[in-house]
Amino acid sequence: MPRLNPGPAVLFVPSNRPERFAKGAAAADTVILDLEDGAGNCDRNEARSNIANSGLDPQHTIVRVCGPDDEGFADDVAAIKNTNFHTIMVPKVQAELPDILDGFDIIAMIETPTAVINLPHIAADPRVVGLFWGAEDLTQFLGGTHSRIQPDEGGPTGRPGPYRTTMSVTRSLMHLHAAANGKYVLDAVHADFKDDAGQYEEAADAARSGFAGTCCIHPAQVPVIRRAYTPDEHQLQWARRVVEEAQAHPGAFKLDGEMIDAPLINQAHRVVSRADNINPA
Repeated sequence: MPRLNPGPAVLFVPSNRPERFAKGAAAADTVILDLEDGAGNCDRNEARSNIANSGLDPQHTIVRVCGPDDEGFADDVAAIKNTNFHTIMVPKVQAELPDILDGFDIIAMIETPTAVINLPHIAADPRVVGLFWGAEDLTQFLGGTHSRIQPDEGGPTGRPGPYRTTMSVTRSLMHLHAAANGKYVLDAVHADFKDDAGQYEEAADAARSGFAGTCCIHPAQVPVIRRAYTPDEHQLQWARRVVEEAQAHPGAFKLDGEMIDAPLINQAHRVVSRADNINPA
């Protein structure tokens, strides 16, 4: 079983900005201390030391190391082995995950074409507890320039458009392979942190599709994501009634003219559980 329950709001915090660690941890459900893209061109040893001395709760902290092909990968992993943190996010995964990751709970990032092709193998790795995907890196590796539909091709103006087909297919395949192997999935970052409407729509879709959480890059996105993962009052009332009625019926039953069977009962339990467990904004 994973040692960390990540969602719903998972906030990236650069590892070279230790003054943001506590604020990020207080704001989000889980923080990702980032040694890769978010840290930029920083002093790697200082960034690793920042993580080691952060004092953050391992049950609510993920460390993103750089990719296996990066020269700093082995040193990143070695540094985290000397801490209490047990969940590592690994970017630029291709197929095989290195042996030096043994002992960690791994969140594998699906952001290369090779990783997409090797999803069945990656998701089946017993060290992998979750999958996360990155649209921008995948677009880059595909030779593309835009992960989303642009205004001149039918996308909206003033806000990010929907993902292109290849991105949506990757997201769906990741979800399917993760579920088939009993792993959780985290949804990609909505980069425009001022676009509350777009963030809400994507996070609501993730929540209702079965994602464990949505990643973000700014604390302002946290309450929007939590709101998207929180069942609305009408849905919650329905779910509580279904759960209550199911206790009196050994099988399917009718509720307000609707046939309620095992899948709907399970969904109702999930809605109630999410409402009971989600942190307040």
